[in-house]
Amino acid sequence: MDALIKVKNMYKIYNPGENEVRALDGIDLEVREGEFVAVVGHSGSGKSTLMNMLGCLDVPTEGEYILNGQDVLNLTDNELSEVRNSYIGFIFQGFNLIQNLTALENVELPLIYRKVDKGKRRKLAEESLRKVGLGDRMKHKPSEMSGGQQQRVAIARAVAASPPLILADEPTGNLDSKSSQDIMRILNGLNEQGNTIVLITHDEGIAANAKRVVRIMDGKIESDITREDEGKDDE
Repeated sequence: MDALIKVKNMYKIYNPGENEVRALDGIDLEVREGEFVAVVGHSGSGKSTLMNMLGCLDVPTEGEYILNGQDVLNLTDNELSEVRNSYIGFIFQGFNLIQNLTALENVELPLIYRKVDKGKRRKLAEESLRKVGLGDRMKHKPSEMSGGQQQRVAIARAVAASPPLILADEPTGNLDSKSSQDIMRILNGLNEQGNTIVLITHDEGIAANAKRVVRIMDGKIESDITREDEGKDDE
């Protein structure tokens, strides 16, 4: 399969000079279509900075980033916004749902930004909510749902328009262990259906759900191992 993400020699440097901080220090990374990759690191390792770069929420100090065949580093702010809307589905630790909207309306919202017509976006939103097991909660507002259910709404919102890439930033960080397991089952199911997922986490147990684990420390990739590689190491 083709590389959906190509990052080459990426740096993010704050306070350049004597007291500079290299949040990213020469990152090289490729993610192919259909992969499920966990990026693991402690606080301050650079994983969140990398997530912001992959999500076109920030730009590096230097380096290359090709997303879905497009060089995104020379785009204007408006063009970057278009890339985010078209190519990326975001799942955040804090759910980021609109409190006075129903689950269905929350999932429809980014489809409005993508100019999907009313009938089609309603159908896509309903299908996405059923996919995450919330077919009977479509008219509920966030305050009427558990944390796990709210995160399911966030996942439905992220996948409704079938973006090439799903970025999940600590998606289980605010959830209990059972809800966390439910969310990871849903993400694994989406990956089995062909979705490309990059998961940012500090939790080794959560990272173990991915088929490939990239460990980052001090802004550098420390290791990059797939399950198949781990199996070979054990032989």
